Amino acid sequence: MEAFSDLDLEYFTTEMDGHVGVLRIDRPPANAHNLDMILELQRAVEAVRFDETVRVAILGSESEKFFSTGYDIEDLQEESGRHIGKASQTSKEVIMKMRTTDTLFIAVIDGHCMGGGLEFALACDMRFIGNDSEYNLGVPEVNLGLIPGEAGTQLLPRYVGRSKALRMMVSGETIDPEEAYEIGLVDEIHPSEEVEEAAFEFARELVQLPNRAIGFDKLAVNEGMELPLWDALAHERELQNQLFDTPGADEGIEAFLDKRDPDFVEAELGDAADPKEAEADDD
Repeated sequence: MEAFSDLDLEYFTTEMDGHVGVLRIDRPPANAHNLDMILELQRAVEAVRFDETVRVAILGSESEKFFSTGYDIEDLQEESGRHIGKASQTSKEVIMKMRTTDTLFIAVIDGHCMGGGLEFALACDMRFIGNDSEYNLGVPEVNLGLIPGEAGTQLLPRYVGRSKALRMMVSGETIDPEEAYEIGLVDEIHPSEEVEEAAFEFARELVQLPNRAIGFDKLAVNEGMELPLWDALAHERELQNQLFDTPGADEGIEAFLDKRDPDFVEAELGDAADPKEAEADDD
């Protein structure tokens, strides 16, 4: 399995900021996606899933104007319906892989975020947005005679409620960042020039916490909410029981009893705790 830092992708740039893996969409002019881009995202998500040194992942954009406008319209016109259907199904599978990977994904939105682009952002666990009023968010597929085909019909109502989500879908209306924040579509709104740093600051805080416990919080919520309550409680119990035998729990309990600050990164990663030292060792 590829390490995140070893990824060489055509439609995304990658970097490591400490233990934060940064993935930025880079397919000019509007970051529209196609099957090749979806498959690259799948590679990146799998790298995050298996790379223990990536404790938080950020999904952003290299464009100053677009997060992503969704599926490439030219591909919709040129490819067969069967091809587009398979691409859409693959995108759903990648989105579900993001939601079931025990690493938090944070979307940084500072540009137009439409259709499949919004669905990629909804696949993330949290969304930070810049407050530029010229940017729009929405699921306008109805204007093409289509519906949101990359999990949008299911994810959007889970964040903004059934009626608002349905209205956005059937009308094709778009909203600005302020309204997106007001209806709960995004979690934090910041001046555009500060939004990425705000997301990084939050990610760096998460990096210092027990990574397995944070990941299990995510799985308990994302997976448990789709289950009947008693099944969800059993799932929570199983995850909690697994945590008792982890380095993070050992460190947290010992630090509490010793009346000291815990060092979860060192406890969980050991020699890989400092990426700079690891790079030096590789050299």
